[in-house]
Amino acid sequence: MAELLIEVLTEEIPARMQARAAEDFRRLLTERLAGAGLAFDTARAFVTPRRLAVVVDGLPGRQPDTTEERKGPKVGAPEKAVEGFLRAAGVASLDQCEQREVGNAMVWFVVRKREGLPTREVLPDLIVGAIRDIPWPKSMRWVADSPARFVRPLHGIVALFDGAVLDGGYDVGGAAGTIPFGDTTRGHRFLAPEPFAVRDFADYGVRLREAYVLLDPAERRAIILAEARRLAADEGLVLREDEGLLDEVTGLVEWPVPYVGSIDEVFMTVPPEVLVGSMRAHQKYFSLETAEGRLAPRFVVVANTETRDGGRKVIAGNERVLRARLSDAKFFWDQDRRVALADRLPALDRIVFHAKLGSVGDKVRRLRSLAATLARHIPGADAPSVEAAATLCKADLVTGMVGEFPELQGLMGRYYALEEGQPAPVAEAIARHYAPQGPGDACPTDPVAVAVALADKIDTLTGFFAIGEKPTGSRDPYALRRAGLGIIRLIRENGLRVALRPAFAAAHALYAGQGTAPEDRSADLVADELLDFLADRLKVHLREEGVRHDLVSAVFALGDEDDLVRLLARVEALGAFLATDDGANLLIAYRRAANIVAIEEKKDGARYDGAPERDRLREEEEVALAMQLAAERGAITDAVRAEAFAGAMGRMAGLRRYVDAFFDKVTVNVEEPAVRANRLRLLAQIRDTMQVVADFSKVEG
Repeated sequence: MAELLIEVLTEEIPARMQARAAEDFRRLLTERLAGAGLAFDTARAFVTPRRLAVVVDGLPGRQPDTTEERKGPKVGAPEKAVEGFLRAAGVASLDQCEQREVGNAMVWFVVRKREGLPTREVLPDLIVGAIRDIPWPKSMRWVADSPARFVRPLHGIVALFDGAVLDGGYDVGGAAGTIPFGDTTRGHRFLAPEPFAVRDFADYGVRLREAYVLLDPAERRAIILAEARRLAADEGLVLREDEGLLDEVTGLVEWPVPYVGSIDEVFMTVPPEVLVGSMRAHQKYFSLETAEGRLAPRFVVVANTETRDGGRKVIAGNERVLRARLSDAKFFWDQDRRVALADRLPALDRIVFHAKLGSVGDKVRRLRSLAATLARHIPGADAPSVEAAATLCKADLVTGMVGEFPELQGLMGRYYALEEGQPAPVAEAIARHYAPQGPGDACPTDPVAVAVALADKIDTLTGFFAIGEKPTGSRDPYALRRAGLGIIRLIRENGLRVALRPAFAAAHALYAGQGTAPEDRSADLVADELLDFLADRLKVHLREEGVRHDLVSAVFALGDEDDLVRLLARVEALGAFLATDDGANLLIAYRRAANIVAIEEKKDGARYDGAPERDRLREEEEVALAMQLAAERGAITDAVRAEAFAGAMGRMAGLRRYVDAFFDKVTVNVEEPAVRANRLRLLAQIRDTMQVVADFSKVEG
């Protein structure tokens, strides 16, 4: 068994593309090996900023022999059919065929044995195909007269099988011609730029390390993290953990060497989020903190080289670059505070929210009204504070700081509001009104922040649904699914008793008042679509908790449930009920009753609504069932209205023995039309009584 080693040497691959590319390269290669009948033991992928590598262990020296069979016509078939078969099979006569019994007839077969090729003859085309088909998010043509594309220009390809170079190469085309397969690679761009040959993967890994390249991303990542933590501890500080930044920096270096740099004290008056964001986004620096969690005037930079002076020039250079970057941030911080947030509001009219939905200024005016309406349903939401927060929540969009660092919108508004002396709940609401922005984002809990955040998301969803801009299976350019999940989390995690249909109607009326809601998209239509949309989002949200999606559908299908807290309580009670024997048997009875009624109504062209007539109840069991339904229907309705859902389920469970007895003893389709119709009405009563709780037709299983 032999080893296959492939390395593709390139210019620097963007860090965000590396891990996926390495896995794609491994997958594409192993799929082609399997398709060629070449089994193997293991296949591993590695990536650095300048190379993709795959090593496959346990490959055979040649393909296995195969047998190919082709079935032909029956023995004695017309001559034309036989000739066509021979021609298609590529054989000269029936002497090269054999007869087999298939069923009760003898049939001609051609059997060919194909000898497997040596593996080293098969591999070149497989390798070229795998390299060519790596699905880069973005690629480039680096040879003007060639159609070949890759993420960055290719410099060389190592292709070794069983220690020997494979024949062939990668045809780039144009003036570049073909990049031949070889056994030569290069190490670190500056520390070891000279080419060197390798024999196999073990030699390859050792030689790369000697040439200042750590091939395994996991090893580079571990070194960066350990050294950064050590350097922080040496300063009496703690590393601010950042998994995303750690992954990115791992993809930027082949030989990681962390150093500690300093931040000038003059910049420490700028909000820490600005400093951290600037260092992270632009310089890829790790922040350090004190034991109490305050930002320290230190950072960790990961160099891609070793220096003779212990990194002094590297540190000084990075401090100089950071100083220039933070000077801009401090300038914006100082300048922005000279203009009050309220004085910035007219500028929001010049920012388009959406071409069909007006400006951001229009949105703020809607938010002020909608948030005030919602605040009535949010305990502790002070109305003046809600109105102030809703009015100012978008004002920081026209500040210099947010213009430079868009990711700080909302957060900078909080700092500016506090500088102006705004109450803490108002400032917090400005900062948190975009939240939650994803499953991992914390949900606001302060009542003022909850009111503004909920209003912001309801306004956005209502507006886009009003103009028909709904998300599809593949497109959600306005992040409406995220807004829907935000509404669900805000309501659920804060236990808000908010009726969503009136809230959507209020939001729609505000759009209509501004002349931006199309007349053919009525408030009722938009509300119906939004409730369906939120039902789908709720099913996804609850799936991880093991809540059945069909139970959510069963409650939503009633059409009168738009209070998510009440809905979830009903879903929980319904799930517990169906888990009992009474619930499972009543579900079967419901389906039986509903199916019989539906079939007979369709056949008769009539509706069997209304209560059954007492004087037409003949059997003891139907009398008992009718009396029990009449007695329990009102009690079940009252229990649901009082949100005593467990009690409603208990009442329904009490119907089981009467329903069972009815189906055991009573025949529905009797010859007497009046009795038959009466019994169908009784079945309809079973269906309608149970549908007070949920639409059981939506329940699966």
